[in-house]
Amino acid sequence: MKDIRILGIESSCDETAASVVLNGRKVLSNIISSQIDIHTLYGGVVPEIASRKHMERIDRVVNAALKESKVSIDDIDAIAVTYGPGLVGALLVGVSYAKSYAWALNKPLVGVHHIEGHICANYIEHEDLKPPFISLVVSGGHTHLVKVSDYGKYEILGRTRDDAAGEAFDKVARVIGLGYPGGPKIDKVSYEGNPNAYSFPRAKISENEYDFSFSGLKSAVLNELNSLKMNGQTYVQADVAASFQQAVVDVLVSHSMAAIDEYKPECFAIAGGVASNSHLRKAMEEACAAKGVRFYMPSPVYCTDNAAMIAVAGYHEYLAGNISGWDLNAIPGLKLGERN
Repeated sequence: MKDIRILGIESSCDETAASVVLNGRKVLSNIISSQIDIHTLYGGVVPEIASRKHMERIDRVVNAALKESKVSIDDIDAIAVTYGPGLVGALLVGVSYAKSYAWALNKPLVGVHHIEGHICANYIEHEDLKPPFISLVVSGGHTHLVKVSDYGKYEILGRTRDDAAGEAFDKVARVIGLGYPGGPKIDKVSYEGNPNAYSFPRAKISENEYDFSFSGLKSAVLNELNSLKMNGQTYVQADVAASFQQAVVDVLVSHSMAAIDEYKPECFAIAGGVASNSHLRKAMEEACAAKGVRFYMPSPVYCTDNAAMIAVAGYHEYLAGNISGWDLNAIPGLKLGERN
């Protein structure tokens, strides 16, 4: 079979990224230009700033990815780009660039769903992982439990009804004085705290046991801190962080194990930015081992937004013949399984 090289482009939020991937598994380059330092000043991502920074950086990032890969643009078989979901302005930068690049070079254009990209990140380091399996995608904007029937074929078993897990991490971190980004900071400080210091709720959705809800947990943390303040009491930052994190991890693990019990997959994978959380990784690995299910997780660099995962997903879409037209547009609310 002929080698296939995909150039991936990602700009859905605050990382401008480009990558070249060979045959959907081997990463030849993975360039990420992060805006974390800029958005930290504002306590979160500012969409307008993110879009402008993507415009400033995207050409340099793509050229750096091609240079590092040692692959000529003539040898690129297709250009894959995230077209949703995400921040509309940020997405438009990547989509417009990819369309122009593909048109000028007469290369096929492949639009990729951002969540599909996260799931496909697991293929990079685990050559034995193949569908079917179940995946938990947990990030700043999404918390999905997904049945992966085949490459490019997904069924959402459960999703968040309100806040995503990563969003809750950011908000709680801000309240207890850790700042942005909240996930890594809570993960780190939690090692110094008592996860049983506070009894925060673990929400269950009666209509669908696989759906998630984290707004109540976030409110419970805020109410606890306000109550302590009104009574003139203080709190240990690490204890609040550890207790909050344990509640999130418990919910993610329990929902995932329930899906494993019902669908009985041989493999289970986690993906997304929150999948880099060390406590979640350990808890999920232990839970899967107890059920005799093979557990997969990407390295942290492939958990956060990157273009390698987009190139991998683009590879499978390209093989399936899912080539996008020149009318490809950014769709900020794109649902998994939908196609432009």
